[in-house]
Amino acid sequence: MAGSYNRVILVGNLTRDPEIRYIASGAGVAKFALAVNRRTKQGDETTFVDIVAWDKLGETCNTYLKKGMSVLVEGRLVIRKYDDKEGVKRTAVEVVIDNMQMLGSRQDGAGSGGGEYSGNSAPRANATAPSNASSADAFGDDLDDEIPF
Repeated sequence: MAGSYNRVILVGNLTRDPEIRYIASGAGVAKFALAVNRRTKQGDETTFVDIVAWDKLGETCNTYLKKGMSVLVEGRLVIRKYDDKEGVKRTAVEVVIDNMQMLGSRQDGAGSGGGEYSGNSAPRANATAPSNASSADAFGDDLDDEIPF
C-alpha cells in the first residue's frame, strides 16, 4: 500500500481580519480566509479558502495579519462534518496551517517586509543589511583597513 501525503501551500490575500477564540483548554484558534487567484483564458478565477491556525501561530496571525495582506500559508487539508444550530448537516473544508509567511513590503502593511512564522517556533523576521556604504563608519572603525584572515 502506498503512503499518503496531505500538504497544502497557498499564496493569497486575506478577505477579512483574523478572528481568534480560545477553547476550554486555553488554546487559541484563529480563523480567516484567503482569496487565491488563478489566471485562465477566460479571466481570473478566485477561490476562497478557509484557514485555521492554532496556539501561538494563531495568536501571531491575529496580531500581525490584516484584511488585504498577502500571505503564504502551509498546512494540511481538513474536511469535517458537523450539525449547525438548526440541526442541518454541514461540511467544512479548511486548511489547518503550521507555517505562515507575510509577503509584500512595508508600504503594503506587512510590517518588516515579510516574516516567517511557524506553529512551533518564535517569529523570525527577515533581516536586512544596511543600505549605504558608509555604515561601517557608524561603528567608529574603517573595515577596509582590516583583513580578518
